Amino acid sequence: MSKTASDNNRLFSNSDLRKLILPLMVEQFLAMLVGMIDTIMVSSVGEEAISGVSLVNEVNFLMITILAALATGGTVVVSQYLGAGNKKTANLAASQLFIAAAVFGLVLMGISEAGKTAILAFLYRSLEPEVMSAAVIYLGITALSFPFLAIYNSTAALYRAMSKTRTTMWVSILMNTINVVGNYFGVYVFNMGVAGVAWPTLISRAVAGVLMTALAFNHKNEISIVLKDIFSWRPRIMKKILRIALPNGIENGLFQLGRVLVSSIVATYATYQIAANGVMHSFSTMGCLCSVSVNLATIPVIGKCVGADDYVQARYYIKKLVLLNMVLSLATTLLLLVLTPVLLPLFTITPEAAEVVKTLIKIQCITIPLMHALSFTLPNALRAAGDVNYTMIVGVSSMFLARIAGSYLLGTVMGLYVVGIFLAMYLDWVVRIICFVIRYKSGKWTKYRLIDR
Repeated sequence: MSKTASDNNRLFSNSDLRKLILPLMVEQFLAMLVGMIDTIMVSSVGEEAISGVSLVNEVNFLMITILAALATGGTVVVSQYLGAGNKKTANLAASQLFIAAAVFGLVLMGISEAGKTAILAFLYRSLEPEVMSAAVIYLGITALSFPFLAIYNSTAALYRAMSKTRTTMWVSILMNTINVVGNYFGVYVFNMGVAGVAWPTLISRAVAGVLMTALAFNHKNEISIVLKDIFSWRPRIMKKILRIALPNGIENGLFQLGRVLVSSIVATYATYQIAANGVMHSFSTMGCLCSVSVNLATIPVIGKCVGADDYVQARYYIKKLVLLNMVLSLATTLLLLVLTPVLLPLFTITPEAAEVVKTLIKIQCITIPLMHALSFTLPNALRAAGDVNYTMIVGVSSMFLARIAGSYLLGTVMGLYVVGIFLAMYLDWVVRIICFVIRYKSGKWTKYRLIDR
């Protein structure tokens, strides 16, 4: 039987949630700000450069989501052990997560470096030579950062599981400061073009990865990495991590592959449409800032509830986090709408591209507050409970049947171009919402707890 919960024995008070979520919001804001600054600086080089960077970012995100899936698997396992009060096994899981992340990062780096030209040529065959040249340079440099990003993600995930997000926030501030300062010197002082924003990305991720690794070895923490456990093979623990990571990695990987395929459709459009797509992704990131922060917090919160075998509290926090997500997203998107006349001129794009972006910003002010929480926070809660196969099937099916097919139909066939691409994305969200709400109401997600009762 699950324990019952009252207002006096909640696992997370409102203060606990604020301490968990607010630093995550700062992190996401910094990531968004740096991404926007990257785009602004690259746009000063020319539309060919910004187009190449925006297309490569879709490929990079494919690799990054695979690494993030592994970190999510570790977070779920560690959080459930913490919820059950088993700190020793939580430490063991943390150590196994670290070595798995390092190996995965090296493999992805090798694949990207060896095949960067072939990968880009396969995905974007119709690109203009100038755009392709910029894309190859950017991918070649940023791929070197994958091992550092892998260990950063895994160690940051451990701190989120401990609700110590202020630590990751300060490391993120350092990382993004290095990135922004490096971008300025790379683009405006040394006139390095695309490489001027790629090298700072590599350097900043390397610094963050090394620093978070050092912090994760601090045995005063509730969870820490133990050196001897890194190099000892623990199949039982690794199986639990991979039970979440593999389906989540397949889902995220295919989801991002779908986005790459969509970007290959965008690549057939006029250059101003490609540029508008790249700029709009910066605005879209800002619109989803609060939502992504709540999504990250959902994993440790629901994971601990499930680890404690308390599904009453799990349901309580799922509803609370979804509602919080909607309210914060509404505030963020309205602010974005007000600031658009100030922010949009910062991007060096043509008037035609700017008009496309303005249209899409108005649309997302409706879609993000209404749909993003149920489309992404709710499935994260299901994953934290161990119900990953269902979320994988829904995520992959919806991506290919709704977003990719819809992008071709609305964008290319109906001639809506980038506007059609984003409308297809919102159609994907609608399908996801229907499926995940049905799953939540069925209660089947409560049958997949990873650790023994």
